[in-house]
Amino acid sequence: MALDYDNIIDADGHILEPADAWERYIDPAYRDRALRIRTLEGREVLEMNGKPSRFFDVRVLTGLGGMGKGTKEIEQMMEQSYPGSAPFGSMDPQERVALLDQEGIAKAILYPSLGLTWECELDDAELSLAYAKAYNRWLCDFCSDSDGRLIAIAHISLADPTAAAAELERSVYAGAKGAFLAPYTLTRIPHAHPDHDIFWSKAQELAVPVAIHPMAEHPKIRTYQRFDGMKSARWMQNTLGMQGPQQALYGLFQWGLFDRFPQIKVVLLESGAGWIGAALDRMDTTYETSLGDNVPLKEKPSVYFKRQCWISGDPDERALAHIIEYVGNDRFFWATDYPHFDHPGNYMEELEELVAPLSETARNNLLGDSVAQVYGI
Repeated sequence: MALDYDNIIDADGHILEPADAWERYIDPAYRDRALRIRTLEGREVLEMNGKPSRFFDVRVLTGLGGMGKGTKEIEQMMEQSYPGSAPFGSMDPQERVALLDQEGIAKAILYPSLGLTWECELDDAELSLAYAKAYNRWLCDFCSDSDGRLIAIAHISLADPTAAAAELERSVYAGAKGAFLAPYTLTRIPHAHPDHDIFWSKAQELAVPVAIHPMAEHPKIRTYQRFDGMKSARWMQNTLGMQGPQQALYGLFQWGLFDRFPQIKVVLLESGAGWIGAALDRMDTTYETSLGDNVPLKEKPSVYFKRQCWISGDPDERALAHIIEYVGNDRFFWATDYPHFDHPGNYMEELEELVAPLSETARNNLLGDSVAQVYGI
């Protein structure tokens, strides 16, 4: 590759967790209700809280490692037991480091795969905390023997804000460099509502960023559920799925998070980045009208974004170079989403094309300097 820079960082890669990770790492009191894959009546099922999942087919989860594969290849993967023919670097930390070396990537920040399922199904705050703890323990162990190349990010559920703050602190002391939240909350209380201040206060105290990452959503809150006949429109479901994180970001401004916590750092992931220029313009405009009368901000939304927020773009976003120069060249990351099948596998080639028109400073920031500064890596 023509990319010749020693600080290229993948801001959002994924791993395929072992099917027994939660059973092995969860607190013993919850082990019988751990997230797991079991064989019932001759077929594999994803089990949560001791019951088969209402929403997830294990075959689809087995296909998550199908980046770069065609439809027939993914269908063949889905006929196998989880994790199927998991791709190189998706389940073994030393393989992942070797993959980074092959691609010229210095570090990868890691997020879950199986762990993206459970938060939309559970309604038990204690069990939600137990699931998050189990994953965070496992991930910190997974990343611990990589010489700092693999970066653990804690999964935090806001079902119990006090417990969420404690788990954030525990995870950071265990090696996590930040946290991520689902685009929704179990309680339906907005992320930035004062009820959650104890969590945001802890994140600010620890000086770690908090990301919003797409998660599986309950059918009642999915954007595309307003239409009939959407079951087969998987590409459209995937595209519309990024709107959950966008809505969560808007809520941070609506509830005045950034004035209450002027050092908090927020990252928006896997939702595209090209839209953020238009979004900030629109937020600023409406904030100055009567529509903004109930928004408790001292400054325009764009001021806070350019001070305390970052966003990750995909390597195939052709217009992103223009948005970067408009919004600010230190606000953007890039990510592979490896090994998930909903992105193509030629991300390094696309990244090279993406950064070609950028200034040297903007290029280096996008490739890795900005994410390294935000996460302290």
